[in-house]
Amino acid sequence: MERRLHGIEQGTRMERRSFLRTASAASLAVVGCASTGKSTPERNDKGNEPEVTPGEDLMQEHGVLERIVLIYDEVGRRIDRGERFDPKTVVDAAGIIHRFVEDYHEKNEERFIFPRLQAANREADLVAILLRQHQRGREVTSQIVRTAPAGDPPQLARALRSFTRMYRPHAAREDTVVFPAFREVIGRTAYQELGDELEEQEHRILGNHGFEEAVAQVARLESTLGIADLDGFTPS
Repeated sequence: MERRLHGIEQGTRMERRSFLRTASAASLAVVGCASTGKSTPERNDKGNEPEVTPGEDLMQEHGVLERIVLIYDEVGRRIDRGERFDPKTVVDAAGIIHRFVEDYHEKNEERFIFPRLQAANREADLVAILLRQHQRGREVTSQIVRTAPAGDPPQLARALRSFTRMYRPHAAREDTVVFPAFREVIGRTAYQELGDELEEQEHRILGNHGFEEAVAQVARLESTLGIADLDGFTPS
């Protein structure tokens, strides 16, 4: 995320930008085919780095969720075929969901996005469903963590599929309906100011490089399961 920061916060952001621009091919190999940070837009004509909007931030965070969904898909496929998998991989993936998606990303939506839409009477029915799905998702994540090491693959497969079946349309509706509506409701100035609030939340909850660390962790799990090669998903 590239936003207006001040004092020591600005120094931290410059370090992150430098990290993103200078990540070596060797480090990329360690984390598979991961992106090592939130996208860095091209400089504008004045040489300044344009800010990433709150909507872009939230959508990039959805990318972490979507990659976990692919991990869950692969484990479910292995269960169906009677193939081996390490339950720790599933527990670790669920841990990322808990820390990054549930305790950070969704909390931001519940604190900053949904209340403003509700106050403006925009997409109220959809927001109610999304809130209910957040709660149900946390319950399913807890079920996955309990079930993965318990030696009951069919039950684990059902929990994984429940999660992925809900979160694919969940994230898609937020990206295509909720976030655009929110931008209309909040107004340009408040929208820009929200960027600073989200930045503060990221540093407080996840640390200075929370997004990058989450992406790297996901990439390592993808490598463990043999699904790190993006071209492997290309139809033959």
